[in-house]
Amino acid sequence: MPPFESAPRRGCHASAFGAEKIRGGPERPYNLSVMQRRNDIHTDSGFHRHMHLALIDASLGTPHAKRNFPRDVKASLTIYDANEGEIPPPIGATGPVRTEDGPIPSFDGVLISGSQSSVYDKEREWIEPLSRWVEGAIADGLPILGVCWGHQLLAQVLGGTVKGGSYELGYVQITQEVEDPIWDGLPSPFTAFASHSDHVVGLPTGATLLASNETGVQAFRHDQVYAVQFHPEYDLQTAEAMINSKTTLSQDALHAAHSTCTDENVAAADSAKQIFDNFLDHVERSSTPA
Repeated sequence: MPPFESAPRRGCHASAFGAEKIRGGPERPYNLSVMQRRNDIHTDSGFHRHMHLALIDASLGTPHAKRNFPRDVKASLTIYDANEGEIPPPIGATGPVRTEDGPIPSFDGVLISGSQSSVYDKEREWIEPLSRWVEGAIADGLPILGVCWGHQLLAQVLGGTVKGGSYELGYVQITQEVEDPIWDGLPSPFTAFASHSDHVVGLPTGATLLASNETGVQAFRHDQVYAVQFHPEYDLQTAEAMINSKTTLSQDALHAAHSTCTDENVAAADSAKQIFDNFLDHVERSSTPA
């Protein structure tokens, strides 16, 4: 395994029933004070019905994040298209957040999706303001889960190093490095879909390596931040579409990736979705006063 070191307010509302654009209106910034976050967010059924998260969709126009996250995350989501310049309201400002569910004091947490871009791409002007927003959210103690590109963005914002490298594409095996509540209910090793050629090659100072495989870092934690390189939210439809989109790879590489899309691997990868429930449990703990 390669070595790694420590080192305008628009949006969509989404639930298990779909997603829709928020209607226009004045910008309504919000305060991310931990004590303002709602505590009535876990029911006896295990669903976090009253929890509301921001989903930052960093994809470049593909539908996968908007379809998969609302299906698998048992909370209300307000979706921001990052590549169109959409980010949640400013950190530290007062006032409620407008959502399709009505105004809320603040988001309970944040999800950051994958992307076809690189976090170090200076030509994409939306990455810098998003990075500044994420930096503020981290400083405020907001729970964040980054997936793939989101994992890399969090590493970079926290002072880690992200570089391009070999392509990891297909269903892969991932080994947990330490015990952590994010792994509750998951086996080790576990199966998940991966699609990336950028890698976190240097962990941020103070981060804990949570999982790895032969390609390097697969997950880390830094205080309230969780980051995973793989895609817990991918289903077979998304996996095959993602493989087919990699037109710059060789036919041999594409065939090898498709060969991992077996019924056994697809079924095994379903366990990785438990990470979303575990993250919501983490959000609930963070919002409950000591």
